[in-house]
This record gives sequence, C-alpha cells and structure tokens, in this order.
Amino acid sequence: VDLDTAKQELEEFIPHVRNISESSIRKMARRDLVRFKQFKKQGIAVKFGRFSQKENNQIRKNIEEFLLITGIDSAEKLLFTSRYPEDKETINRLKAEHLFCEKLSEGIPRPWRLIYYRARKMFDPNNYKGRYSKEEKEKLKKYHALHGNDWKKISELMSRSNLSVAMKYSEIKSAVNYGPWSKEETQKLMQAVEEVIRKRMEKEDANSLSSSEKSQRDISIDRETLYQKLPWTEIETKVGTRYWRQCKQKWTTILTNKITKGQQLYRGTKGLQAKINLIKRLYEMQVEDANEVNWEELSNAIGGVPKAYVQAKFYKLKVSCVPLWQKKTFSEIIDYLFEEKLPELEEKL
Repeated sequence: VDLDTAKQELEEFIPHVRNISESSIRKMARRDLVRFKQFKKQGIAVKFGRFSQKENNQIRKNIEEFLLITGIDSAEKLLFTSRYPEDKETINRLKAEHLFCEKLSEGIPRPWRLIYYRARKMFDPNNYKGRYSKEEKEKLKKYHALHGNDWKKISELMSRSNLSVAMKYSEIKSAVNYGPWSKEETQKLMQAVEEVIRKRMEKEDANSLSSSEKSQRDISIDRETLYQKLPWTEIETKVGTRYWRQCKQKWTTILTNKITKGQQLYRGTKGLQAKINLIKRLYEMQVEDANEVNWEELSNAIGGVPKAYVQAKFYKLKVSCVPLWQKKTFSEIIDYLFEEKLPELEEKL
C-alpha cells in the first residue's frame, strides 16, 4: 500500500494518523491495517488508553503459546533479545519464521506497537525491583550526565526498565519540594496548565473554526480540557520545583475546589452519602475490571468532580475497608464493599 492510501485507510481507525511519522505509518500499514479491518467486520472498535485485565490475559496467552511453538525458554529472551547476544540470531530467526508480530497481537484491537510496549512492561523482570536506594539514585544521576536521555542505555547499566529509570530521573533531577505548596508554586502550576491548554486549543482551532464557533468552543471545552490528557512532564518542567505526579495531584485538588465551590464533599454526612453513591454505582455497572469503569460518568455521582478525584477516593475506600484487597479481583472488591461496607455506611448515615 502506498503512503497516501495507507494514511487514508488508517485514518478511519486512528484519527490522528496524519501527525505520525511516515516510517511509523508504513509499519502500521503492514502490521495493523488488515487486523483493524477484520475487527471492524466483527463490530469491534480499535482501542487506546489503559489495557484491561482481559487484554493483559490475552497478551500472556499469546506469549505463552509463542514460547511453546518456538521453544524459546523465557518471555524475557523473546521481548528483550538484545540482553542475550549469544542467542540473538536464533531468536530473531524463530520470531520471523513463526510470525511473532501477528501472534503477539492476536485478539487485541490495538496498534501492534502499543501491544508490544505493554508486553515488554509486563514481562520485564527489571520492572519489579522496588524502591531505589540512595546509591542507585546517585548512579542514575551519574549515568544521565554521561548518556543524557538514552534510557535504553541507562536501563541496561542499572538493570531497571526504560520506563522506571526515566520516571525516577524525572523525580530526582532537580531540588524537588515535598512539603506544602507555596503560593508561588501554585501560581506557576496554574500558569503552566493555562499555557499548554491554550497552545492545544490554538492548534486544534487553527483554520478549522469560525470566530463565532471559537467563542462557543471557549464555553464548552472547560470541563474536559481542564483535566484530561495534559502533558504533565512539560508542566513539571515549567513549575520547576515539583515532579509531574505532584503537579497532577495538586491540579486535581485545585479543580475540585473550583468545581465544588470549596465544599468538603468527603466530610460529614456529605462524605458518607458520596461513599454510598460511589459503591452503589460501581456495583450497578457489573464490570470485571477497573479499566472498564466510566469514571467520568461516576464523577457526577459525588458532585461532578474530576474523575481523578473519584479514582483517588475509591482507592482510599478499598485500602481502608477491604481486607487483603491486593489479592482480590476488581469485582470481588466491589462485591465486598456492597455486601459488607454499604450497610454499615447507611446505618451510620
């Protein structure tokens, strides 16, 4: 398929495809286009965002079956072949012979590249090594001074995953403040968020909306644009004294206060009612995985707050109320809250 045709056909499944590099489009045309068309025939849409438990299980199944077929003895060898130079040639030959790309993406309606990255994250033993020691943090600073943002190189030197070293460096690269936010920091955060939102809106609106439509858009974008998919690493750089996760949490708090006009939704009788509403709505949804929950819709159940606020409150609820919650499935957690905690909260209310 030529490049223009590939763009046109892929655009049906990936609206932002024209912003992707030509080399990536060619790869997607080769790896994804036929699969996407097959999923369309089955009435299945291409997905983005967080992977569900069902999708994670499908990746595990695909990897296990491929290992059985080829005789490759570990997922790490399959997905991190460069770590095994003596076996590299044999593994790559087996991957080509047994169509690794097709097998890995089987049954998952997502771009192959995202499935591959997810599989690498799931099966990388370097992803689960716990907290960084002081010595590791110093090593990370030293390696970054030598190699810059070459996270692949740094991850090999530290035996940590690419994502892990990149995120950790983001936290320690400057004098990060862990105390209460100062007025100056809060103003910097608000200014940084405003700048990235304005930039995004100007890019989206350029040559596409009339002035009257732009005026209407300014009114209608407020809620969604103010807290969804913001570039937090860019905002972190603009703030300077906080890492990205702190910025995101603080911004959620600011928005919640603005939306609720400073009311304490999770205090007193309002707090009890909010927890009751949250448990009931989650139970009614009958979903098997947290990734399937429409958190945006749920936010209306406790006052129209940002979905990150609702997710944080649910996390606190399960940690404080559900024994051994780490070993339970999402649906088991919801059932426990509904059957055991809900009657207690209603009586208290």
